[in-house]
Amino acid sequence: MATPKMPVYSGNDLKSTTDDALSPYLTTLPAPYTFTQDHSLTNIRFLLGYTAVAIAGATFYADRYLGWEATTSPWVIAAVAGYFVLNGIFTYWVWFVEGGEVFRGRRGSGEVISIRSSTKKHSPLYNLRVQYKTPSGKVLEDKVIETPFTTWFSADGAFHPEPLREWLAAEIEVLGLAAKETVKKTGGASSSVAPEDAGDEGVTKRR
Repeated sequence: MATPKMPVYSGNDLKSTTDDALSPYLTTLPAPYTFTQDHSLTNIRFLLGYTAVAIAGATFYADRYLGWEATTSPWVIAAVAGYFVLNGIFTYWVWFVEGGEVFRGRRGSGEVISIRSSTKKHSPLYNLRVQYKTPSGKVLEDKVIETPFTTWFSADGAFHPEPLREWLAAEIEVLGLAAKETVKKTGGASSSVAPEDAGDEGVTKRR
């Protein structure tokens, strides 16, 4: 099957495709480095959004089928107020709680990794904020890494996941350990291990 191609000048498409590739990689690492994705933040966002939609639907029904008098009843007024409150909470949740988080996962031993992605307008760089913590919350790694999308997108927009995985393994310690474990288990070079002499090419790191 042909590899889907992205518009090379569309930063949003390049970012979305890259974001979507993180979960399949992190959830299929070799034991004991496999991460189980935590959807709790996303589930709360969905709950807030669907509740607001349900309230909007109920008030629309009251207006359309029960008449104007029904819309002035206390329960409808409370529902409208609740709708605006929920939308405010929803906006706060998306921007300040999730804050661009594209993956949150937990290892069997309890360590948690959180990855937030971002891009800047008219910039070809993919930026990740990575936090890796112990089960007790102690920070083991907290760093920002970035590299051009051209590291894993070809000139015609084809996405190649292996260079992305190599970059992540070279930059994030626990993923580097997972890559070495893959090499041990397969008995040969792993596609998830970055070449030693190419790990820093085109990559800017900030701690």
